[in-house]
Amino acid sequence: MTEHTPSNPVLPSSSGRRLLFFLLVPAVLCIAGVLTLGLRGRQTKALAATTRALESEPVSIIHAKVGAPNSDLTLPGTLQAYSDSPIYARTSGYVSHWYADIGTHVRQGQLLAEIDSPEIDQELNQARATVNQVQANLTLANITAKRYQDLIRTNAVSQQEVDQNNQNLEAQKANLQAAAANVNRLQQMQGFERVVAPFDGVITQRRTDIGDLVNAGNGGAAFELFRISKIDTVRIFVPVPEAYSQQITNGLKATLELTAIPGREWSGSVTRDNHAIDATSHTLLTEIDVPNPKGELMPGAYATVRFHVTQPVSSLTIPSGSILYQASGPQVATVTSQNTILLKKVAVGRDFGDSVEVTSGISANDAVVSSPPDYLIDGMRADIQNSAAGQN
Repeated sequence: MTEHTPSNPVLPSSSGRRLLFFLLVPAVLCIAGVLTLGLRGRQTKALAATTRALESEPVSIIHAKVGAPNSDLTLPGTLQAYSDSPIYARTSGYVSHWYADIGTHVRQGQLLAEIDSPEIDQELNQARATVNQVQANLTLANITAKRYQDLIRTNAVSQQEVDQNNQNLEAQKANLQAAAANVNRLQQMQGFERVVAPFDGVITQRRTDIGDLVNAGNGGAAFELFRISKIDTVRIFVPVPEAYSQQITNGLKATLELTAIPGREWSGSVTRDNHAIDATSHTLLTEIDVPNPKGELMPGAYATVRFHVTQPVSSLTIPSGSILYQASGPQVATVTSQNTILLKKVAVGRDFGDSVEVTSGISANDAVVSSPPDYLIDGMRADIQNSAAGQN
């Protein structure tokens, strides 16, 4: 008898379910990635728009006002001594005395200080003794050479011995010259123990005291003994705008006024200029010498120089708030045709209170930022907020 076993229904295998799972997961990830990229792209565009908006600095612009032609040119500057020199020790030793303090008027060659240098003194004594020793050797060599010249006539000595003594005589002469030169050198070094003024002037600094150990040579400001300034004539350097440069000639008269002494004027004249227009500021560096026989003008004082030129030149004025006073000097922020910031160095002339005269650096066509913040830099985008380009 044959048994009949009933058949069970066929179920999906576990491997099929795993395959379906692995197909669905990448599809879900791809869909999520596409959505994420789309969302991130919109966020990036929004961030870029916000960044551009923040990069643009809102500004108001003006144009410089062209003034009436003016034959008087007034420029600021700082007085300088005609000559100014540090004084260093030329020999090493200890300061034994000093004879001039700050404010002392001295003459050329006047004694300022004395340095005690025992090493130099002893070396000089030794060198003098060497000269005496060489002189004695030279005397003996001279006598010996003459004696051998007499003996050679009787053939008592050989010619070789005569030549050797003649050579010894010449060598002793050279030794004497070398020893004498060494004495002269040490005498000069000993002379440097006396520190004297190199020219007529006034002592502006004293950096030494009795007992200080000083070293020979220029070791910088820390090793200066004194500083002396020649102030019977003072000089002032001013940057003359390019528009006036052709009228600045040697001998041109100028008047000088000090901020500290209002109402007084000193007369001077143009001595020289550097014959070159500065490419950055478009100015000509000019030197004016002013006689100062009474010493009223002091180096370092702020002054204004006024020239009277034969051909008047129009000047530009801008509001005082348009000037940026940076470490590199006064600057003006301008807006280019691409709506970007461009900082320009300017030379400032007369101050009228609410406005100032600009003698060089900008033109009447430049769009000047009326009240620039300190953080403006070249290339920053500008968002112009007004259209008053012809006002100031």
